[in-house]
Amino acid sequence: MVDKDEKPQPAILPEGWRGLGAWNYYFLLKFGLLWAGYLDFHPLDNLTFAAFLLLPIRDRRLNILRGFVALPVGIGLFWHDTWLPGPGSIMHQGDQVAQFSWSYLFELVQRFINWQMMEAAFVLLIAWFFLSMWLRITTLTVLMLVGIIVWPGLQSWFGRLGTAGAVAVASQNNAQPAAAQVAASGNAPPPQALPLTQDSQNDWLASFYASEEKRHVAFPDHLPENSQPFELLVINICSLSWSDLQVTGLDKHPLWSHFDLLFKSFNSATSYSGPAAIRLLRASCGQPSHKALYSAANQECYLFSDLAKLGFTSHLMLDHNGMFGDFLNEVRQFGGMQAPLMSQQGLPVNVLGFDDSPIYDDSAVLQRWLQTEDQEKNPRTATFYNLLPLHDGNHFPGIRKTADYAQRARKLFDELDSFLTQLEQSHRRVMVVIVPEHGAALQGDKMQISGLRDIPSPAITHVPVGIKFTGMNAPYQGSPRIIAEPSSYLALSTLVSRVLDGQVFMSDTVDWAALTRDLPTTVAVSENADAVVIDYNGKPYVSIDKGDWVAYPQ
Repeated sequence: MVDKDEKPQPAILPEGWRGLGAWNYYFLLKFGLLWAGYLDFHPLDNLTFAAFLLLPIRDRRLNILRGFVALPVGIGLFWHDTWLPGPGSIMHQGDQVAQFSWSYLFELVQRFINWQMMEAAFVLLIAWFFLSMWLRITTLTVLMLVGIIVWPGLQSWFGRLGTAGAVAVASQNNAQPAAAQVAASGNAPPPQALPLTQDSQNDWLASFYASEEKRHVAFPDHLPENSQPFELLVINICSLSWSDLQVTGLDKHPLWSHFDLLFKSFNSATSYSGPAAIRLLRASCGQPSHKALYSAANQECYLFSDLAKLGFTSHLMLDHNGMFGDFLNEVRQFGGMQAPLMSQQGLPVNVLGFDDSPIYDDSAVLQRWLQTEDQEKNPRTATFYNLLPLHDGNHFPGIRKTADYAQRARKLFDELDSFLTQLEQSHRRVMVVIVPEHGAALQGDKMQISGLRDIPSPAITHVPVGIKFTGMNAPYQGSPRIIAEPSSYLALSTLVSRVLDGQVFMSDTVDWAALTRDLPTTVAVSENADAVVIDYNGKPYVSIDKGDWVAYPQ
């Protein structure tokens, strides 16, 4: 019995305290995903949500109301913490997703299911049930949330001390940063500041675009009298990156040894088809922002317009109908490509697209190009050819499942390799430029599942670009000449401008070193409507929906 004179002891916890209860599992699940690198965790937002859940409320009805409010907030916060596309991106892509076939949509949904993660989540659930009988899990959860907020600040403080020491040592040694050395050659990007902060990355990106606005390739007003005509064929392949080649083992295909020049560090700057084609068609100017792609550019930026002024007749070819994503209209309106679409009548169908539209056999399309060129009265032509057989979701007629990528890619590479051989044997003077739009994302990562390209990651935008000259008096011999410097479309336009007189085809000797010397370099910056990825001090960083910059999970 309690003595009536004994004073009541104060309660350890306030009245109405309920702890986090089942929400502990919600936060523990997030901690596990964060530890594995699968979350873009927002500590302060999560701590605020936890405080809302922990607020002592004695009224039972208000507690029930809080539970109803917490459920959608918790789901939204979980989505916000993931790398999944945000509402803006979903709405932006909504019209295109609506064109997917039902079988392809079902296939995409299946890819989102990670059975190993589901198993780990089940084990964590059992562990939470077991440990909650002996431990105050709410206390542990709150401490971990606070620790996640405090720890980066301590790291930043120690990092500033280390950076200050490094800068002092560099100053004493009169060390010249790599960016300054590049500046001497006239191709320097804006310097990347240390220490790395949110502001420094934002400032650098703004200065990058400002610097790119000043860059352009100066084409001559007219060709020299001794110039020789030739044909330019730009082959723009959808869904092909170095990562895709390595996953399938097709990086050793004979096609890649067939080129004269091979870019090993080319950045496509986007992971979607329309923007990639516009960037290629505007190759004569520095790299614009994604938003700037959809407004008029200076006339000097449009590569095919530059060539048309010098007497080249423009041609346009597609192996698809150009309807998905309004692709054909975009290359006309924003890429400056006004040439009529080459006839597709009677072409055999290779595969069906993810929207069940026909994709024609590329070998047949290339043979039709040869026939069209033979009938062309002008010996100087420039052709833009966009290919779609490697896109995710493409399937063979009568089969709903996505066709094997490696099978489709091997067929395409065989056809392109044979086509280059055919051009060589015909002694036709052609400059062939093969440049992919972006990769297929065959191998997903911690931010995106396989096939998802909402974020233009390095694995998606690092694409193989090859150039072949056929019909030369002194053809290139040996393995391809590698261009290892970070490059993008401006380098391609520069190469085209250097061979406009056609003498590279007629000379008895070609100075390949001079042809490729001092090509414009471009730091890897890739952008879609709602995501930007930059190479900052040798490491990739991503910003989604104009949010904070975070290191891209490797």
